[in-house]
Amino acid sequence: MGKPYEDASGNTYLELFRQPVVVYSADGPTLSQAHRRALARGMPMAVYTMDMFATGNDDDNRAVVRAVLADELCFAGLALHGPRNVVDKVCKGASLHP
Repeated sequence: MGKPYEDASGNTYLELFRQPVVVYSADGPTLSQAHRRALARGMPMAVYTMDMFATGNDDDNRAVVRAVLADELCFAGLALHGPRNVVDKVCKGASLHP
């Protein structure tokens, strides 16, 4: 829903979504590694950063992502779209959420 996101490094991300998903659980460093892997593969991705929880609307969410370089984003979560085998490789180190 809404418009796509972009970080201060110029990477673009998918808009937020409302579809069924498979959920993995991971710590911050594992999410950052998955983000780097997904960027390297050019995968469509949505980002959910900790800074977004301090805003009240989608435009402000986009602004807080846009203000931070890709390597400095603090992730609450990621959403990836791609073939399962590629998503599994990108999410290596994460476990399925119970």
